[in-house]
This record gives sequence, structure tokens and C-alpha cells, in this order.
Amino acid sequence: MAIVLSGVFVLLSQWQFGRSTQPEVPVNPASEQVQPLTGTLQPGEFFHGSVADQMVTAQGTYSPDKQVLIPGRLHDGKTGYWVVSAFAVSGAPALTGAGASPQTWIPVARGWVAEPGDAAAPPSGAVQLTGRLLPSEAPVGGKDPKPGEASAVSVAELINDWEVSSYPGFVSATAEVVGGQDVSAAAAPGKLQPLNIGPQPPGQHINWLNLFYSIEWVVFAGFAFFIWWRLVKDDYHRDLEEALEDEGAPTSEQHQHETPQTGQHQQPGPHEQKVQP
Repeated sequence: MAIVLSGVFVLLSQWQFGRSTQPEVPVNPASEQVQPLTGTLQPGEFFHGSVADQMVTAQGTYSPDKQVLIPGRLHDGKTGYWVVSAFAVSGAPALTGAGASPQTWIPVARGWVAEPGDAAAPPSGAVQLTGRLLPSEAPVGGKDPKPGEASAVSVAELINDWEVSSYPGFVSATAEVVGGQDVSAAAAPGKLQPLNIGPQPPGQHINWLNLFYSIEWVVFAGFAFFIWWRLVKDDYHRDLEEALEDEGAPTSEQHQHETPQTGQHQQPGPHEQKVQP
């Protein structure tokens, strides 16, 4: 019975441990509804987590001389490069201050290539861009990128190279429509492969109360097993003591043949002579 209880307690511990790590929030289906970039995020502001993964659209133009490669990116198990281009957003607020550019830009990860020579120039002319809005990556420290490359899709790193004002994030392109035709990596066959970045899984948080309960059930299981072990041990010692007592106790036949040693007067035998005083 104690072993069964221990098993039940272990199962309860596993259940409580599973409940101790749950997603903070479910994936928001509203993030898949395409929203205007200019109404979703403002340049010069902090990138809010609520707009991460949001599908956005914007009109603007690419600059062919503002394109970099991000090395060390995986695609279908192969290591290659992300192609990131600067996109001037039409209708975006212009920033003010020292170093601000007349137009506001946003980096766009247009696709993946296996070799640097496979990266073609971005489409020219007015582009209707659609993609997933993502927060800026952190630059990789201690690494000096090669010419035409960047360590990460870091807005802080890119705006220094491009000398432009930028949104505090970047877009992973899913469509680039020029003159009514989609020329993006997802629609046009070529060496540029689409990134296909989906919504990121929600973060996990730890429910400390459930985690404490899971540990508590393990303690209960150990205590039940300990009680069972003590009962078995005590029963074994009791049977052993009874067996030893049975082996050491004299039988009734042995009592009959034993001669009293003390406390009784023995009568002399027929051949024994009495000593006269």
C-alpha cells in the first residue's frame, strides 16, 4: 500500500511541476493581422514588447548602396547570410537633432543566401513592403565584421554604417510588391530564400507555489516509502527474535530427565553406606 501511495505522490509531483512552468500569454492572433507600420511603431521610441511579431505594411523605397550581409545564419540546416537592406518609409515622422537624416528608415531582412555573391540588389522603385516587425538584435561584441557585413541586425550598428535615422526595430519581409507584382524571395524563384519567421513562442514564467507543491509531493512519497521500510524491518526483527526464543527454550521431556542440582535432599542408593557419626 505504501508503494502505491509513493507512486501516486510521484505522479502528483510531476503534474505540479508541469503546471509550474506555463506560458505567460498565448500567441496573440491579432499579430497576424497586417497593420500600418507608421501607426504601430514610432521612430525614436522604445520598442514595446506588445508590437513584437506584429505583421506590418509600409510604402517606400530601398537604397541599393545600403545593404549588408549578416553571417552565421541558418536556413534548412545550412549556414549562410541574411540580406538586410535599408528601406526609406514613406510618411514616417522625421527625427530631429544632430545626425538626424531627412528620411526615416527601417532595416529589412529580405532573405537568406548561401554565399555573399548570391545577394542581389534590392528591388528599385516604389515598394509595398509587408513583413513581421521584430526588435533590434544586440551587436556581437569582440567581432570585427568584414566590409559589407554586420555582426547582427542591430539598429545601433546599422545606423552608424548607413548614417540614417531609423525605427528601433527591423522587418522580416514576406512580400515586396512593385508595380502590382510580388518580387520578394517568397514569390520570385532565385538564390535569395525567404526567411519564413513566424511568431515567436511566448515566454515562460515559473509558478513558485506549484513548484513548491511538486517538491512537497516528492517528500511525501519518500516518507511513505520510509514508513513501509520501517514496518518491514520491525516485522523481520520480531520474527527473528521469536525464532531465537523458540530455539533456546527447553522441551518438557528434557525437564523430566534433568537432575535437580540444588535445594533437594537425595536418598542414598542401595549400595551406598551411611556414615555413622
